[in-house]
Amino acid sequence: MSCFTALEDFINKYHQQYQQTLNELPRYYPVGEFSPCIEGDYDGDKESYVHWNPVKKDDSSNFNNVESALEMKLHQDIHDFYGKLYAAPIHFDSEFGEGELIQAWSQENFELLQQNIIGHLMMKKKLKQSPTWFIGTIDHSERMITVNNEDGSVWLEIPGEVQSDKLANSIELFIEKLEVKPCIPDAPQSYIESIPEHPGIMNSLKRMWCNLTSK
Repeated sequence: MSCFTALEDFINKYHQQYQQTLNELPRYYPVGEFSPCIEGDYDGDKESYVHWNPVKKDDSSNFNNVESALEMKLHQDIHDFYGKLYAAPIHFDSEFGEGELIQAWSQENFELLQQNIIGHLMMKKKLKQSPTWFIGTIDHSERMITVNNEDGSVWLEIPGEVQSDKLANSIELFIEKLEVKPCIPDAPQSYIESIPEHPGIMNSLKRMWCNLTSK
């Protein structure tokens, strides 16, 4: 099984259990951002939620522009994890905590994702740490889920620090450890307003997460 196959299977399982548990398609607050994932009508109301389904891209996206900008080669899994589907964040449960897998909601969101990954990689370089890129977050925690760019292994990482706890040797094996967690998302405004507006790695990454999920 490939990284993409494992991701697609997990998203499909999430949808099945969400509908079985909550009797509807998964909800998401797009905050005005349109997406091919949206089911039904949406007028762009920033306070409304939508129901969504994952959508395969007609042409796979890649991170070749990021590689060119940073003059480095990124692990193949980054193209497979982010480049083939549009989807909302996927909630999961696991032995190391509850969290979300990040996905690109639209092409505009994918381009923003690329910019944020560039920012993360530049920060790692500035700190003279090995390059990593993120695929998710842990709820109520500073920890991110990141991929070691050298070998594709998955770790927990606190922004500004080196990867700490190894979770799996690959994204594929990491996803196999997760349990889907169907849940109705909270409206994002309260989370965004709670972030202090002052410099700092953690606050920058929190703002990054808000941009990725609720631009």
